[in-house]
Amino acid sequence: MADEQAATGGGGLSGSGNTRFLTGILLCFGSMSSVQFGSAFSATAIALYGPFATTFLRLVMAAAILALIVRPPVRSYSRAQWKSALTLGVTMAAMTLSFFAAIERIPLGLAVAIEFLGPLAVATVSLGGGWRLVWPFAAFTGVLLLSHDGEGWVGDPVGVLFAAAAAVGWGTYIVLVKQAGKAFRGLEGLAMSLIVAAVVAAPFGLPRTPEAMSPEGLSMMLGLALLVPLFPYALEMIALRRMPMSAFGILMSLEPALGALAGFLVLGQPMTPLQMLGTGLVVAASAGVTSGTQAES
Repeated sequence: MADEQAATGGGGLSGSGNTRFLTGILLCFGSMSSVQFGSAFSATAIALYGPFATTFLRLVMAAAILALIVRPPVRSYSRAQWKSALTLGVTMAAMTLSFFAAIERIPLGLAVAIEFLGPLAVATVSLGGGWRLVWPFAAFTGVLLLSHDGEGWVGDPVGVLFAAAAAVGWGTYIVLVKQAGKAFRGLEGLAMSLIVAAVVAAPFGLPRTPEAMSPEGLSMMLGLALLVPLFPYALEMIALRRMPMSAFGILMSLEPALGALAGFLVLGQPMTPLQMLGTGLVVAASAGVTSGTQAES
């Protein structure tokens, strides 16, 4: 959810101090829970309508809701703003399509851990080499542990490739979203990018979209659109006004663990002790890189 990080520019404690900071922590957990449990609940829609139709309808609804709220002045945008929205929107579509296709084939905890390698790589590059390379090594080791359930490899090759594509998309997203945050006011960049993402996802999702054209299907898609991305972006925007950016980044490092928890509670995907250790390594690597990045800045 780096969009609001870029848009709000970071942090420092404000207002009534500790109370606002604790509120920010709760909002962060609310955002992460919305993302991961939203992904877990998407499994039902994916099974019924496929990952691409699920992605397309979710993006369409999220884009429509945010556009009605923000009302972006489309005709007033410059060429540079359109370029920013287009590149970010294409990246968002590719990232989301790939991730939903991944969780159709591999456990949610493994998919989230692989996807986290993208932003981890971006942050690691900014830190340089040396001893800091221990963090990507730890993350890669964690992913390997997550890929084995004690009896065999759980990572379907196609699913792993989709998750890797989502990782590349997320890493690219972090770079592009900073540009969008500077080019647009407030949430206008997110609104425009979501519209572009929905258009890009249309050729993939339209073939099976009619299957979801029922009250049950549309209500399910609306719920998913609210869970990801509308609620998380709103919660993070408020959280970043109540806590330092460094604390926010470290808290968001817990996302792979929440993904594993959501997979267990919602989808019945248990984890072996070694897989739990793997999740811990990915979380530790992300927190370590985040802390190092803040120390360097």
